[in-house]
Amino acid sequence: MAMAFDGGDYGAFMERFEMLPPQSHQHQQLPLRGLTFAIKDIFDISGRVTGFGNPDWARTHAPAAATSPVVLATLAAGATSVGKTVMDEMAYSINGENAHYGTPTNPWSPYRVPGGSSSGSAVAVAAKLVDFALGTDTGGSVRVPAAYCGIFGLRPSHGLVSVENVIPMSQMFDTVGWFARDLSTLSRVSNVLLPLPADDVMKQPTQFIIPTDCFQILGSPNNKTYQILNASVAKKFGGHAVDNINLGEFISNNVPTVGKFISDFSKSEAPSVPDLSVISYVMRSLQRSEFKANHGEWVNTVKPNLGPGIQERVHLAITSDDGPMEDFLALRTEFKSALADLVKDDGVLAIPTVPGSPPKLRMEASALENFRAKAFSLLSIAGVSGFCQLSIPLGVREGIPVSVSLVARHGADRFLLNVAQELYETLKEEAKKAWGSGASSMNH
Repeated sequence: MAMAFDGGDYGAFMERFEMLPPQSHQHQQLPLRGLTFAIKDIFDISGRVTGFGNPDWARTHAPAAATSPVVLATLAAGATSVGKTVMDEMAYSINGENAHYGTPTNPWSPYRVPGGSSSGSAVAVAAKLVDFALGTDTGGSVRVPAAYCGIFGLRPSHGLVSVENVIPMSQMFDTVGWFARDLSTLSRVSNVLLPLPADDVMKQPTQFIIPTDCFQILGSPNNKTYQILNASVAKKFGGHAVDNINLGEFISNNVPTVGKFISDFSKSEAPSVPDLSVISYVMRSLQRSEFKANHGEWVNTVKPNLGPGIQERVHLAITSDDGPMEDFLALRTEFKSALADLVKDDGVLAIPTVPGSPPKLRMEASALENFRAKAFSLLSIAGVSGFCQLSIPLGVREGIPVSVSLVARHGADRFLLNVAQELYETLKEEAKKAWGSGASSMNH
């Protein structure tokens, strides 16, 4: 497998190669004409081995027989691919550190992780090596690197975009997502890849739910994202649109199965929302079970060399019992329906994408585990409900990107993008106001 690491590419690429759009007479009209993109090494490309972030996987798998429909659609729309990007091994991390192929460098903060598992795709976009990139998001693998690298990242509604010819991690949660530095590019890509009518685009959001307890997970109120969001929404859509609920309380009252697990999660010292910790626990348990069904046999047969953190996680997944599956699935159904009642057709839920600044490289394991636990309690909201989520960069504060996320009902992906477009300039203005001299713009 050709490895081309060159200092100029921030370690983002596994392999550089060009795939051009098919020759067509309507070349001028193609919606992605002139744009370049990168592809996470989890998407099949006919004739090439899909590496799944691990040399033993690449060694034991034949070249792909067919190309992912998402890659084909992107090429057919006029974009040019420039190669495949580094990812976390077996997509089982949100850090972005790869022990075999190196860790792509976070362009904003080289001493911090880029976020995973779509690390190389996010870095390629943030470092301006491509216009947009394809990734996948199961537990947070588009949203997290987008937040850490200061770019836009969309996790579409679950099941909306084809995951055919993409190596599965956990089908209950797997989505194909994409990154861009600006909303107009993100929207152009979304128009090509989202199989949705454009009819609900112009609807105004009727309510913006900004849950106080989710922002308390941040621990430090320093980045003022809660105030920035409240001020921006009030300015753009009116104060009546803002609803500062307690999401934990809402879950407690509307998702009965949470009660079966809650006692294990109510003793935590760290700032957390115990009800969300339950949602996260259920997501991670279901994910483990599907991961084992997908890859347990390969792991047991090949005994692959896996990097630190991943080794333990994969071992746990393939050796642990599935747990009370009936309760897990009941909770998932209840949570979906409760969240649908909360946001309704044209409401938006606004939450932190991640629980704070990107962790430093090679962070000590126990500190990292605490951060991961808080991250998954936020990431599991869209994960378990299957709703769409967009991570939005607010700017850079003291050298570190800060982001927030908007979540909308299943299938409201275009509506979500439209709301983001309406709100984005106001969010940036309010962020500058709130941060004063500590702020800088994203255009470096």
